[in-house]
Amino acid sequence: MHITPSFLREQLSKSYEPQEANGLARIIFCDILGQSNVDYYLCKDIDLSGNEEEKVKSILQRLEKYEPIQYIEGKKYFSGRVFFVRQGVLIPRPETEELVELAAQACKPNAKILDIGTGSGCIAISLAKKLPEAEVHAWDISEVALEVAKQNNAQLKAAVHFEQHDILTYQATGEEAFDLIISNPPYIAESEKAEMEPNVLAWEPSIALFVPDNDPLLFYRRIGELALRMLTPNGKLFFEINRAYGDATKQLLCNQGYKNIHIQKDLSGNDRFVYAER
Repeated sequence: MHITPSFLREQLSKSYEPQEANGLARIIFCDILGQSNVDYYLCKDIDLSGNEEEKVKSILQRLEKYEPIQYIEGKKYFSGRVFFVRQGVLIPRPETEELVELAAQACKPNAKILDIGTGSGCIAISLAKKLPEAEVHAWDISEVALEVAKQNNAQLKAAVHFEQHDILTYQATGEEAFDLIISNPPYIAESEKAEMEPNVLAWEPSIALFVPDNDPLLFYRRIGELALRMLTPNGKLFFEINRAYGDATKQLLCNQGYKNIHIQKDLSGNDRFVYAER
């Protein structure tokens, strides 16, 4: 079978906008089939083996059902490293890379860090690699997420300590003493589903994405309550947030007694991060 980038784009354009179809076609042609970017842009015709032909057909069929390309490839680049991802685990976003950078800059080298809702482990592992003297812990409610996070931890030779906890029911013991608590919790309101892409709605875990319309700050309030008991004096709390709730999150933390509360915009100019001190 002969295949060209234009053929891939044509097939994908049946389900995706032109720009996205072009990006997916390039991933198939270059990342999966091993061709060069130059050959992609020159629209080179390549011959596929029988196995490659079946692989491409399967990928196109999966993409027609809006399965994320990251699940199909089984990987996502994050903070310069390759993380394994699969269905049942949230795909890391570029904005979360910004959160990691902000937290790393605010951290002392030997800090004790807790990542709540670790998912693939991207935040915790990235911080552990940036701060090799730090002691990093990561919690999640999902067994699937913890399995993936542990795989990434081993593959990337990090030393993160993982535990399974439901943060909404966890009771602080009073013995925890973290210098920094960081979280990218569920923050998309149920009413926002109508604005979302089908590859997110149909495939990524709802438990990692959505909160009730009547309580959009559910996780921030609970983590804020726990962090008052689990942070060291002047310990730092870092959140990724829904851009619509920057002021509300800041006010929540103010009401809980935090100090030096700041809202930080992401590279797109949206309110995306809130950080504070105990």
